[in-house]
Amino acid sequence: MATIDFGGIKEDVVRRKEFPVSKAKRVLKNETIAVIGYGVQGPAQALNMRDNGFNVIVGQAKEFKKDWNRAIRDGFVPGESLFEIEEAVQKGTIICYLVSDAAQKKIWPQVKRNLNPGDALYFSHGFSVVYKEDTKVIPPKDVDVILVAPKGSGTSVRRNFLNGAGINSSFAVFQDATGKAEQRCMAMGIGVGSGYLFPTTFENEVYSDLTGERGVLMGALAGIMDAQYEVLRKNGHSPSEAFNETVEELTQSLIRLVDENGMDWMYSNCSATAQRGALDWRPRFKKATLPVFKELYQAVKSGDETRRVLKVCGAKNYQERLDKELEELGNSEIWAAGKAVRSLRPKAAPQKITKDTKGVRGRKGN
Repeated sequence: MATIDFGGIKEDVVRRKEFPVSKAKRVLKNETIAVIGYGVQGPAQALNMRDNGFNVIVGQAKEFKKDWNRAIRDGFVPGESLFEIEEAVQKGTIICYLVSDAAQKKIWPQVKRNLNPGDALYFSHGFSVVYKEDTKVIPPKDVDVILVAPKGSGTSVRRNFLNGAGINSSFAVFQDATGKAEQRCMAMGIGVGSGYLFPTTFENEVYSDLTGERGVLMGALAGIMDAQYEVLRKNGHSPSEAFNETVEELTQSLIRLVDENGMDWMYSNCSATAQRGALDWRPRFKKATLPVFKELYQAVKSGDETRRVLKVCGAKNYQERLDKELEELGNSEIWAAGKAVRSLRPKAAPQKITKDTKGVRGRKGN
């Protein structure tokens, strides 16, 4: 591990420099990694590990034809590297439990009865283990229970792997039955293509993750965008103008500057009018949203949010309800405008390889 200073607070992290793929392959050389679920995280993690030279098989219910056929298209062969879930669990020594949280609860009995002593049960979210009273996912005492949680969608996990950057991931050991759980865990984190790994606990991972995706990452972001877009439209601004000022400038310009250099740098490199306004209004937005975030965190920590989600997602008509909600979102004026704006973006010209850009993988020119 390496000790890094995070704004005056030192943390230990695991980088590929200290734990290269070659070391991860030595740690896992005798393991069969069974990726259970080929939906969201499953494809990215399975493909990244396979590309890194690990022994990977996929467990996917054949009745879900879309995911089964996707695995076949990605090169997994039925009967050789693609199996029904129970058979994959039997064959695997590290079981990557990557179906949805609701599905983890549903299929846990068939996974549990096919685990062998000394296996590792791998999660990318602490949900099922932390909220075991609600999910009934209680691992046997004779298996390792580990977590690697990439901080990005499956699409980003794969995309960043292919461009060489990787997605940062947290990692944790919940149960060490073999004495090698931590090494297995770190090796898996490097194997799935993490940029670097930082330690956490199953509890902290799920509390931060559920808060983040309901908050800044998705729920709050979409809500704030809706609010600003609505105010602009009601004051006579066109859909194109409202969308560009609300979404396009954020995603295509400003957030990239924050990503590269930080918020302070972005503030320092905008107009004085924008800078002064942002600095003055930032505390007001924090004051307005802080009570909501406190309420959200407590709902997550108490388990109330978990019980609500399990109940809603477990309803028989849930897929129909979800499809309707997503259709309404997609057809709302802001995102209909967004579709039009995206269609108008000029196609990026291929980047020339010069001595200034050569070797800078994945980075776009100015």
